[in-house]
Amino acid sequence: MKTTSIKAYGTISPEADLKSLVINRREVTPEDVEIDILFCGVCHSDLHFARNDWGMTQYPVVPGHEIVGKVVTTGAAVTKFKKGDIVAVGCLVDSCRTCANCKNDVEQYCPEWVGTYGGYDKYLDTTTHGGYSETIVVSASYVLRVPENLDLAGIAPVLCAGITTWSPLRHYKVAKDSKVAVVGLGGLGHMAIKLAHALGAHVTLFSRSENKIKDAKRLGANQVIISKDSTQMESVAGHFDVIIDTVPYAHDLNPYINTLNTNGTLVVIGYLGPLDPALVTVPLIMGRKAVAGSLIGGIKETQELLDFCGKHNITSDIERINIQDINTAYQRMLKSDVKYRFVIDMKSLKE
Repeated sequence: MKTTSIKAYGTISPEADLKSLVINRREVTPEDVEIDILFCGVCHSDLHFARNDWGMTQYPVVPGHEIVGKVVTTGAAVTKFKKGDIVAVGCLVDSCRTCANCKNDVEQYCPEWVGTYGGYDKYLDTTTHGGYSETIVVSASYVLRVPENLDLAGIAPVLCAGITTWSPLRHYKVAKDSKVAVVGLGGLGHMAIKLAHALGAHVTLFSRSENKIKDAKRLGANQVIISKDSTQMESVAGHFDVIIDTVPYAHDLNPYINTLNTNGTLVVIGYLGPLDPALVTVPLIMGRKAVAGSLIGGIKETQELLDFCGKHNITSDIERINIQDINTAYQRMLKSDVKYRFVIDMKSLKE
C-alpha cells in the first residue's frame, strides 16, 4: 500500500522526551476519511503509554486520542462526510465489527478493538500512531461529527475524558434527581460533574481538599464532601445511586462503598491495578451494592455525547499549548498542575 510521510511528535523509548518524528500514513481507501488535525487533547493515558507504565508499549509511539480536525479527503464509498467537515476521532479507530459487542455498539469491549495509537494497523502491518501528528486516515465508521456551536479545542478532551464518564452515567441510567457522587476533581472528574449536572442529577464531589469546593460548584456540583472528615462522610451514608471514581492511583474504596444506597454502584474509571487496601465485601452483600468498571464508550454512544454537549454547550476546561511544550505539560500533569486538560494547537507542529 502507498503511504505518505508526515510530521509527528513521539518518543522512541520510555526514558526519552517526546520529539519531532516522521511517520507514515496509509493512502485513503474507499471507506476512509483523511483528516487535517487541528487540535489534540493530552490524556494521562498518553503519558502512561509513552513511559510504558502498562508494559505494552511498542516504540516509536505517537500518542493522542482526542482528535478534532477537518476532512481533507474522502474515499469513494464515503457518504457521511465531505471535504471541509469538522470531525473528531476518539480512542479507537477499528474493531472486528462482527462480534456481539460490535453489533451492540460497544466496540470498546471488542477483543480486537484497535486503539488510535498503540494498536495494530492491519493496513501497514505496524502499530497505529495517534493525534500528535499533522493528519490521520481513519475508516469513516469510526469518525464522529462535531456540533458547529462548540469550541473545537474545548471539545477534544470530551473524546476521552468526556466519554469515559458519560458511558457509566448512561449505563446506570442517571437522570433527573439521581444522586451522583464523583471522587476526584481532575480531567475526568470535572467532566463527570458537568455531564451529571446537565442530566439533572444532584451532584456531590468527594475531595480531600477544601480548595476544590469553589471550583466544583462552578462546574455544577451541588455539594462537596471532604472525604477525610468522618462526620461529613457519615452525613451521606447510604445516600448515592452512583459514584464515579476517577482517582488514577490505588486508594481505599471502602469509605465510599458505605455512602452507596441499596442497589447503588461505585464505578472505577481512573485506576488500573490491584486494590490496596482490599475491598471489604460485607456492605456489598448486606446492601446489594456493587463495584464496577467502565472503559471509554462505543462510536454510537460517543456521537450521542457530542450531540448532548452541543445541545447543552458543554466543553472541557482546557489550557492550550504548542506541541513543542508537550514534555513540560507531561511534567505538570504528574503534579496535577492543569485545570483541567491540556490541548495541543496542532498548527504549532507545522511551524
